[in-house]
Amino acid sequence: MFNEFTQSSESNHSILKKHYRFTGEDEALLLDMKPRMDDFVEEFIEGFYEFIWMFGNTAEFLKDKDVIERHQNKISLWYKSLFSGKYDISYFTKLYRIGEIHVRLGLPTHYVNAAFNYVRVFTLGRVYKLYTGQPDLTERLEAVEKVLDINLDVLTSSYREEEMSRFLSLSKVEKLLLRLLKKISGYFNYLLSGALVLVAFFSIGLFSYDVYLLFSRQAPIEQGILTILGSLLILWAAIELIQEEMNHLRGGKFALEAFIALAIAALIRKILIFSLSPAKTMDVLLYGVLVLCLGMSYRLIVNKAESDKKTGSANRGLLEL
Repeated sequence: MFNEFTQSSESNHSILKKHYRFTGEDEALLLDMKPRMDDFVEEFIEGFYEFIWMFGNTAEFLKDKDVIERHQNKISLWYKSLFSGKYDISYFTKLYRIGEIHVRLGLPTHYVNAAFNYVRVFTLGRVYKLYTGQPDLTERLEAVEKVLDINLDVLTSSYREEEMSRFLSLSKVEKLLLRLLKKISGYFNYLLSGALVLVAFFSIGLFSYDVYLLFSRQAPIEQGILTILGSLLILWAAIELIQEEMNHLRGGKFALEAFIALAIAALIRKILIFSLSPAKTMDVLLYGVLVLCLGMSYRLIVNKAESDKKTGSANRGLLEL
């Protein structure tokens, strides 16, 4: 893929610059800004790392101090190359190679786009601060905008070509099945969301019914209070599950722990009710074992998430050493 890009880019890189109206005047302005913009490289790196650590999963790609140092050096070189004034085939080849590395590492393209937001804000802000009052301020800002857009275009082209190569390698039947599965998956997600809303309404109904039984004295006070507490616990778990499903529909991870929490809440309600009856001792023990097993599963999942966060925090600490 890389060789194919190199061959095609010998003619295409000039077309790309033409499409963005990136002229020799833009190159000259960027080169003129280089000495002053290079002075901000350390500040840029510090802010860049603070920005990308907020992604949450950055530690999966920057795993230790050596990797972080190499990455910092690469980012520093790339930042300085933005104002090199030389944007030939070798420049575009290096950019494409970076994009291919991102694809091989499995780095989401969203991270690249989000990181460029920081780069754009930082560079334009410094240019505006340095050259405010000068007659060519607008031209300087436009030159920076163009070179950043070109960089993002080339970096993300690796992702587009990877997706296209995978898609084109599929047979017609496989493509049809892929589209069908995506549609079915979307429909089931909406169905699940609707079912969770129904569960929440049923939980409200269950809570209301338990309150009615308590105040109508159809149930002993002690049992009524415990039953109401169990119903509230189920309602709380159902609401949490709806929130997690909303996050999932927005592109977040599937929150298995939320489903486990709802199951635990339902079992705890049963235990609260059965605990008042001596004849239900064996049932209480069985439900208790189930709650223990589910609780251990819940804790393992939560610990995994906390471990990932701690790893990210530890890597942040490496940057401060």
